[in-house]
Amino acid sequence: MTSTISRLQRLATNAASAAVFASVLTGCAASSTSALDAKFGDSVRAIRDSQIVGATAAQRQDPVLGIDGTAAVHTQDRYQESFKAPAKTFEVLGTGK
Repeated sequence: MTSTISRLQRLATNAASAAVFASVLTGCAASSTSALDAKFGDSVRAIRDSQIVGATAAQRQDPVLGIDGTAAVHTQDRYQESFKAPAKTFEVLGTGK
């Protein structure tokens, strides 16, 4: 009689273990991130798009107001010259070089 009881206890333990194992596998198989996956990358795209000023500026054909061609050329020349020589500094309390 005790062998039958111990065999039934082992059988019940094995069945409970199998049920726990099956529930663990089922939990692993279910995708719990589907709501997150649907929106993956949206925040990065929104931030990137918010940093673009005048995204359609290349398609516009109207002239830029406020600066003429001659002033633009001189400004560009001065900008390029600024890289050829270091900026002039000044002395502070007579410690110049």
